Amino acid sequence: MAEQRGRPDASGAADIARMQDYWRGGTDNFPADRRAAEHASAAYPDLAASIRANRAFQARAVRFLAGDAGVRQFLDLGTGVPAEGTVGAVARSIVPGSLVVYADNDPIVVARSAALLADGPPGGTDFLDADLREVTALVDRAAATLDLSAPIAVMLVSVLHMITDRDDPHRVVADLMNRMPSGSYLVITHVAADIDPAAIAEMARRVNQHAARPATPRDRAAVTRFFDGLGLVPPGVVRVPDWRPDSAQEAASPSAQWGGVARKP
Repeated sequence: MAEQRGRPDASGAADIARMQDYWRGGTDNFPADRRAAEHASAAYPDLAASIRANRAFQARAVRFLAGDAGVRQFLDLGTGVPAEGTVGAVARSIVPGSLVVYADNDPIVVARSAALLADGPPGGTDFLDADLREVTALVDRAAATLDLSAPIAVMLVSVLHMITDRDDPHRVVADLMNRMPSGSYLVITHVAADIDPAAIAEMARRVNQHAARPATPRDRAAVTRFFDGLGLVPPGVVRVPDWRPDSAQEAASPSAQWGGVARKP
């Protein structure tokens, strides 16, 4: 969901989606991705743990949305390589009829989209090869599956740092939420520039040295701005393990990402 499309073969630059797959312990990655991932991890050794904490946050947020908030529709943008615990799998463990649209434009994610479509019943799940920055086209295509008159949970988990300031990600998010009906929710996690800042800056530099798509960490204030005009769900914008953790052990997980959930009035 970023500026450049990575290459789907074993040659060329590392790809951020495949690097994340490697950090999660997956197998959809190549030697170039593994070398880049290990180089970045050397700058921030807790990187793989931070990514796992991010995945746990996503599951908790979806459980809250499908359970307490009563949301029945999910738009997961920047989906990433399919892995256990997808948005659809978690939502449907609570509400079997939940509707889910996944969207990504990374070639390996597009190639694995059948695995995402298998998450749910026919007609209840779709995958879009789409660019997050092209809001109108994306939402119009999502409307083939989702009801734009009913609340939708927009999931932007670990994706906005892949949109550079030049493309104005705050405007992109505002435009996206303007298309959502009242009662919709926005879920964001974002690599933090102000958590262990020296290590994160070096980690991002190393990622950008290897990968085709640049990463832009942002501080808590910049991440909080994405929720302007929305009502933040307590505890607000916090380190992802601190957002309604299921245990003290989960809360103690290393993390270099801010996360939050907010409701559109």
